[in-house]
Amino acid sequence: RDMAKVFAWMRPNDLIWSYFVNNYLLGKEPPAFDILYWNNDNTRLPAALHGDLLDFFKHNPLSHPGGLEVCGTPIDLQKVTVDSFSVAGINDHITPWDAVYRSTLLLGGERRFVLSNSGHVQSILNPPSNPKANYVENGKLSSDPRAWYYDAKRVDGSWWTQWLAWIQQRSGAQKETHMALGNQNYPPMEAAPGTYVRVR
Repeated sequence: RDMAKVFAWMRPNDLIWSYFVNNYLLGKEPPAFDILYWNNDNTRLPAALHGDLLDFFKHNPLSHPGGLEVCGTPIDLQKVTVDSFSVAGINDHITPWDAVYRSTLLLGGERRFVLSNSGHVQSILNPPSNPKANYVENGKLSSDPRAWYYDAKRVDGSWWTQWLAWIQQRSGAQKETHMALGNQNYPPMEAAPGTYVRVR
């Protein structure tokens, strides 16, 4: 709840005052909106993890080689040579698009960056059936996000189809879907959620 409040106060006109006026003062029922319902599904964070996230936010140790060490190994994102496909939302108030762009530049390998036309959630939940979907892309990544944006081309439609083609080029042969749980060596034990959940 505390994290959700922080995010809400980043956009108080949209995420606090509009509900106060429309729902509390005017007595209107909020319209059904699938993304807000999904957004309301909060996850509890342990206090230590919350603190670590704030430290990451403040110091950003991954932005320079060796700034973070894990089990004695210094981390250098340039050594990550697997291809990457990064997506940002132009109206994202939580993760500004130019920060995502700069994060893309930290990685090694072949990098692709796409800027979707929405905010934090809707830029990702942007299926091909969405008539308002569009994105911008520029195959040449420069060190300046604004220069990249200036030369980028607008594409109508969802970025999902581009990502699907990208991931299919990097995937192995398709295998037949297993329609039953388990196999000869590992038979299914019982119906979900299982006794190991209930006994805890």
